[in-house]
Amino acid sequence: TLLGQTLRLGFSRLPAIFWRCRRYSSAQTGAVERVIAAFRAVTGDEGVSVGLAVREQHGRDESVHRCRPPDVVVFPRSVEEVSALAKICHHHRLPIIPFGTGTGLEGGVGALKGGVCFSLRKMDQVLDLHQEDSDVTVEPGVTRKALNAYLRDTGLWFPVDPGADASLCGMAATSASGTNAVRYGTMRENVMNLEVVLADGTVLHTAGKGRRPRKTSAGYNITNLFVGSEGTLGIITKATLRLYGIPESMVSAVCAFPSVQSAVDSTVQILQAGVPIARIEFLDDVMINACNRFNNLSYAVAPTLFLEFHGSSKSMEEQVSITEEITRENGGSDFAWAEDEETRGRLWKARHDAWYAAQALRPGCKAYSTDVCVPISRLPQIIVETKEDLIRNRLTGPIAGHVGDGNFHCLMVLDPNDPDEVQRVHGFTERVARRALEMDGTCTGEHGVGLGKRDLLREEVGPLAIEAMQGIKATLDPKNLMNPGKVL
Repeated sequence: TLLGQTLRLGFSRLPAIFWRCRRYSSAQTGAVERVIAAFRAVTGDEGVSVGLAVREQHGRDESVHRCRPPDVVVFPRSVEEVSALAKICHHHRLPIIPFGTGTGLEGGVGALKGGVCFSLRKMDQVLDLHQEDSDVTVEPGVTRKALNAYLRDTGLWFPVDPGADASLCGMAATSASGTNAVRYGTMRENVMNLEVVLADGTVLHTAGKGRRPRKTSAGYNITNLFVGSEGTLGIITKATLRLYGIPESMVSAVCAFPSVQSAVDSTVQILQAGVPIARIEFLDDVMINACNRFNNLSYAVAPTLFLEFHGSSKSMEEQVSITEEITRENGGSDFAWAEDEETRGRLWKARHDAWYAAQALRPGCKAYSTDVCVPISRLPQIIVETKEDLIRNRLTGPIAGHVGDGNFHCLMVLDPNDPDEVQRVHGFTERVARRALEMDGTCTGEHGVGLGKRDLLREEVGPLAIEAMQGIKATLDPKNLMNPGKVL
């Protein structure tokens, strides 16, 4: 349509386009004005932006993938406004791209076909807190840090922690996890119900409106269909989440090892011993060196585990005792303890700053993070082989991982203007993913598929599973308007 052509060409270029295409300018102008007027009738003037800077901000995330910005950004304030805007887009066949905080790592928010970005930051209310049931319902603009600040005086917290202060509904959309997943699970285990606006503006409650049971066997698990869908099936406008009691005590520790093998062997043995450890993070020597330099720390430059124990004082004594024995048997150094909240905060800040620390190794270069996940018994082999691959191909790729659940990341630092290095990085990331698949793992443990891993997804699940996913997509979004070009 003329409207679609106009949107794809971009609002910032309209004056020049109209000058060159004079015979269509009147129709195009009228079509654009009608759509923009319809958007503004829903959100008000302040709820619609066609400014280039705003559009570019909403057309990228933290990944190396760069694609064009949306043609317009809307800022709804309620599910009713999201529904009304979606109906307009559906009528005019305009692509819809949901946007939370832009902290994704696989290019999931790029507007491949132009269209309308739904920025959900104005929907930032904690709606229903049930302390006695340990659950809460939040809007999509609520971040994990904002929720935990809200919960500060309740004795409850939400433990899923991907590092970045991501929006909770965005975390649901990508099936995020993070450092606490080994004990508390990922978003997939902690989402109880979702309110979703489908492509045609219909509002769906995946577990029934207002329902929040701790378990159910009623019908298909529609909630988990949307967890990890990356905005390709609908816009998540509310999420009901499990909460947990804040542990009586938390103690963190750092332990260095003589080799990657010994550090990862310790991880596997700690888990096999049934220690209910809360966090167990691996950083290789390159990553530890980067963290030391970036955060002015003095940890030994060696493969290192960051650990955290939660529970009562008595239970933690047993956890720590077993863990210390295992690490000693694998050549681990004495633990460096962090017991008070401030010291623990500094320790985990260093871990969460790993992305920026890696970038600082080569000023002026770009960072690209890839992640895979394998059964924990295969972790030693895949990390050792990955380290050898990095050295053999002369690549800077510090390794950090949530090794407690078999997930690790290579934070690749590269010069995007060096075609040879770009090609070597691309080849390396493909090999890491296929190495994980050969070990019965997955090409992405928590980053999602987005743009970068669509071919790998097909290899992982096979053509029949892809056909099933395409059938679900076609049923819920027959016009292919929801975040087109992602995942499938």
